Amino acid sequence: MVGICSFGGYVPRYRLDRGKIFSAIGWVNSGNLANARGEKAAANGDEDSITMAVAAGRDTLRGIDRSQVDGVYFASSTLPYKERLNAGIITGALGLDDQVRAADFTGGLKAGTTALLSALEGVESKRVKSLLVAAADCRMGRPGSAQEMIFGDAAAALLVGRENVIAEFKEGYSLTYDFVDHYRGANARFDTQWEDRWIRDLGIDRFIPEAVKGILQKTGLKITDFAKVVYPCHYAAERKKLNKILGIGPDAEQGNLQMEVGETGVPHALVMLVRALEDARAGDKILVVSYGSGCDALYFEVTGRIEEMRGDRGISRSIQNKAPLDHYTKFLVWRNILPADLGKRSEEDHWSRFSAQWRIRRMVLGLYGGKCKRCGTAQIPAQDICVNPQCGAVGTQEPYCFADKTGHVVSYTGDNLASSQDPPAIYGQVEFEGGGKFMFDFTDCRLEELSPGMAVAMSFRRKYYDEKRDVSGYFWKAVPVKEVK
Repeated sequence: MVGICSFGGYVPRYRLDRGKIFSAIGWVNSGNLANARGEKAAANGDEDSITMAVAAGRDTLRGIDRSQVDGVYFASSTLPYKERLNAGIITGALGLDDQVRAADFTGGLKAGTTALLSALEGVESKRVKSLLVAAADCRMGRPGSAQEMIFGDAAAALLVGRENVIAEFKEGYSLTYDFVDHYRGANARFDTQWEDRWIRDLGIDRFIPEAVKGILQKTGLKITDFAKVVYPCHYAAERKKLNKILGIGPDAEQGNLQMEVGETGVPHALVMLVRALEDARAGDKILVVSYGSGCDALYFEVTGRIEEMRGDRGISRSIQNKAPLDHYTKFLVWRNILPADLGKRSEEDHWSRFSAQWRIRRMVLGLYGGKCKRCGTAQIPAQDICVNPQCGAVGTQEPYCFADKTGHVVSYTGDNLASSQDPPAIYGQVEFEGGGKFMFDFTDCRLEELSPGMAVAMSFRRKYYDEKRDVSGYFWKAVPVKEVK
């Protein structure tokens, strides 16, 4: 049996009220009032598609032996690097072995489902045991455009394997068309789309029904056999029309999260699939259809092991764990759309020494320190000599991962002189349960929300962006553990 063995998701903490966007720049296009409902998920200034994919991947791999994961497939249309394996950064951040397969999938909005199909077929061939598929996007629309209103940021991840399968893969069906509705050139920052009628009438209206018809004919099933049908389409009237044409009942339609998150691009079909799996029951049939440069259609049947996945795994918890983004202009600064004077210290030259980074790559990407095999003392960074004064053993350190450990705030400060896209810059000492202390930046919080002894979790984030060399540098930051009710 081949299929999905685990799932996870991530939605950034901050949400931007679309009404605020329209109030600020609706004068450019008054027709955008129709899109000014609800809120969109907005990645923090230190987040991108890689960091969000890592968050979704960590959610997926909770409680799973990572030595059994044979590789990572990463799908995105907003890859931070054109020539550097983005999936390779993710494997390091997830603490996977070096002897794994990794690949980037991009170029069209159905890249997420294409990566998933490739992983399923790879596992089916028995050449690999399991593969993690992660998809994430941070697409940008021009200020004042409909895309700026509609797009949101999120990530989803799925572990594909042959053991402990919670959703068996039954069949797939694919279409590929060079149908240009959205596009971005090699050097473009913003999405450009063709006319809405073109997208709806000649794109969505044709390709999604064709994909659904194709997989139904291939499997001999009827649309009413599926407990959930997942397909991305942010046009509300169009969804109603398609549901009627395809015969999808209200209970079978999986909500597209447009009002809570937004259209997330490459990961969107997988984000919706993760949400469907959260509520799935044994025996449920799920149909997933992606859209963009054609369609992929995938048919899964849920097994009894789905009950083992119950809990806070998935997309719902991070949807609920939210905070309002107080200023639209802050969003523009975070996206480097609106130039802001962040002070002279922001002009520091962030030159990445890749040779030095290579030597400490396990600490930088995986947040590995050391643990003394003689006395059990954990320390970060790892050293040749045990930090315990009662021990002092030499050469007894073994790798020890801090990324999944809970920490507690020892001290913190808000620095208004340091360069920050969300001043003040907040940093301080964190002591980990089980030992080890290190200084981290704090993120996804305000200064007044912190207190000594507060529990924090580690989050993989962008540490800096070197604009001169177009290099993103990554490290771990501390995020207060917030209860979601």
